[in-house]
Amino acid sequence: MQVREIIQLKGGTLFTATPQQSLSSAIDTMADLDMGSLVVMDSGKMAGMLTFREVMKALKQHKDNLSGITVGDVMVCDPVTAYPDMAANDLRRLMIEKHSRYLPVLDGELLMGVISFLDVAKAVLEEQSFENRMLKSYIKNWPDETQS
Repeated sequence: MQVREIIQLKGGTLFTATPQQSLSSAIDTMADLDMGSLVVMDSGKMAGMLTFREVMKALKQHKDNLSGITVGDVMVCDPVTAYPDMAANDLRRLMIEKHSRYLPVLDGELLMGVISFLDVAKAVLEEQSFENRMLKSYIKNWPDETQS
């Protein structure tokens, strides 16, 4: 399974913020949408990522007073990225090595979507379930050589 297949399974809906947006409004968006990350877009291109990890660090650093703090102040400017032809196992390994729960998927400069660790787990489970059904079907229909 490749990253492009995981993106197709989950859909390519992107939730975004801008670097100039207040962090408080971005947090509201994340909470309202039950999202753990937002892609930060600037002039039509990905400028970074905002995840709940950056939000928590900002809350701690600013003693819960986020007045005047923008998304650009706390976002990850150069997030780890995946590419469409990457194998799911390589993606999982990368996410674990980099401690990244959310990875933007880029095809060149085109942002295809964001994959979460949960998306990867769901896709792998679906793939394993399909293989399991195919194997059970194959075994069930195994030719009986005694009836030849």
